[in-house]
Amino acid sequence: MNQFSSWKYFVIITTIILGIIYTIPNFFGESPAIQIMPTKAGEKIEVATLQIVENELKAAGIKTIGTIVEQNNLKFKFQTAEQQIAAKSVSEKILGNEFVVALNLISNSPQWLSSFGALPMYLGLDLRGGVHFLMELDLSKVSERKNDGLLSDLRRMMREEKIQYYDSQINGSTIQIKFKQKGDLDKVKDIVRDMGSGRSIFGGKGPAKETEAFTFLETENAGEHILQIRQSQYADEDTVSFALKQNLETLHNRVNELGVAEPIIQQQGKDRIVIQLPGVQDTAKAKEILGRTAILEMKMLSDDQSPEILERAESGKAPAGTQLYKDRDGVPMLVKKEIILTGERIINAGPGVDQMTGQSIVSITLDGSGANIFKQVTRENVGKRMALILVEKNSAEVITSPVIKSEIGGGRVQITGMENTQEATDIALLLRAGSLAAPMEIVEERTVGPSMGKENIERGVNSTLWGFVAIMVLMSVYYMTFGIVSVVALSFNLLFLVALLSAIQATLTLPGLAAIALTLGMAIDANVLINERIRDEIRNGNTPQASIHMGYEKAWGTILDSNITTLIAGLALFMFGSGPIKGFAVVHVLGILTSMYSAIWVSRSIINYIYGRKRKINALSIGEIYKIENN
Repeated sequence: MNQFSSWKYFVIITTIILGIIYTIPNFFGESPAIQIMPTKAGEKIEVATLQIVENELKAAGIKTIGTIVEQNNLKFKFQTAEQQIAAKSVSEKILGNEFVVALNLISNSPQWLSSFGALPMYLGLDLRGGVHFLMELDLSKVSERKNDGLLSDLRRMMREEKIQYYDSQINGSTIQIKFKQKGDLDKVKDIVRDMGSGRSIFGGKGPAKETEAFTFLETENAGEHILQIRQSQYADEDTVSFALKQNLETLHNRVNELGVAEPIIQQQGKDRIVIQLPGVQDTAKAKEILGRTAILEMKMLSDDQSPEILERAESGKAPAGTQLYKDRDGVPMLVKKEIILTGERIINAGPGVDQMTGQSIVSITLDGSGANIFKQVTRENVGKRMALILVEKNSAEVITSPVIKSEIGGGRVQITGMENTQEATDIALLLRAGSLAAPMEIVEERTVGPSMGKENIERGVNSTLWGFVAIMVLMSVYYMTFGIVSVVALSFNLLFLVALLSAIQATLTLPGLAAIALTLGMAIDANVLINERIRDEIRNGNTPQASIHMGYEKAWGTILDSNITTLIAGLALFMFGSGPIKGFAVVHVLGILTSMYSAIWVSRSIINYIYGRKRKINALSIGEIYKIENN
């Protein structure tokens, strides 16, 4: 009646062993470290770089306690934070701008545990800290891209409407178009009014009115009708606001790609974004991904690429409507300023391999509008070269400039010219996460400590421990042996909960600690229900063995009902909450699941081991000595 099958004991013992394995890494702590990565994605760390840094650190008297060498980064561990900061200063001085040096925290967990996937859980900013970035929108680039996009759309619409014009250019913040006929000028004004009333240049819907969105200046000179278009201050502010909102969404996507739990990404002022990444281990990679603009632009190469023209362009005298770029080999190229497409039209991107050449590529899929534009451009420019330009950190390079051999439809495009698989993967990640509406620069970076302070953290942990001790004393005194078994089961419940949080690499915050304390109180409720039910069965005259069996069986329904209702509340908090609330909900839901397992299975297995092997029991140690005469 009160004996478990061997397979049940095997399952319980296995879960306990796994719980211990996945909990242990949390007790080894972390060491301050620096992480060194190449500025350019995809580059490998050379052995010479490792030796240079090691020699300089030794010369500066900075002792390392461990070195981790990976394909694309180096990590040096130190005993103290002072050594870490000094090492960062030395490394930045000798490596220059070719490498990113970031502060980091690395677990001291042994390698054999890591091989099982046993890693410590992350701690939030309020417990362990993390990385804080302050990013600023480049307002000059916002205005530049806004006018570039507007002029590109106008040229396309004028072609579609067959409006005759013979010159169009950007002069500062003003777009200037020249016409032969006054009627063509009026048609373009109507087109601009429609654009202003319907959307911003970045695609945002808005209530902008004609007089608010654009101002027009018409002049006539020697038979030429000149239209100057300038966006109003209202439209400028609206465009900046939309660009910042799009960047917020894009940065959210990029952080999600990095797998960061519970990030804080919010606007500060009119042109800044604060990013806090709690519990981030790979801070250098986070900085490298977030700091890159990854704006992809498609433009046509100029028809004239003669050495004389290129030489004049390099001296700053590029022909009107063109701009000088260089490819990855440093070869100069003259490219038309008109932007055909940008990364905003990309809906998906992924790394791949060219089946013909074996080189790494990035395959991108354009949205419907982008696919139509690309199809039209390739149809009209067969035999000409198109430049795919990647803009990163205020620098731009032509990554590939293929010849258009035929019309390309379907919205599927391949970007060649990747140096290796890692670069293709990184660029695909950035493009898939979304293109920034305008470039942003990291103007502040710091590693932040616990916001609540070490004393408050200790109080949070101590409150949980003292609560556990109080429960242990009360249960042991009130329910005696059954109370001690309940406390043991409660200990395993805490073990399982910490192990689960570590296994899924959850981020534990101060609200999470509160959820653990709540879980302990709720978990012991199940054991109280079981123990009281056993007492009731004994009072009704049942035998001790039957009382144990009936106590667990009848208490199960009540335990299940109460935990399901609480579980529903926890899931609602998780789905509709954010930040600390979601962190609380995660721990709360997992705690409910582990408490049910430990209260029903673990405590029952211990009780069955103590009493189940005995045929005759005269008394149960459950707070009162209930003696049963066994006839």
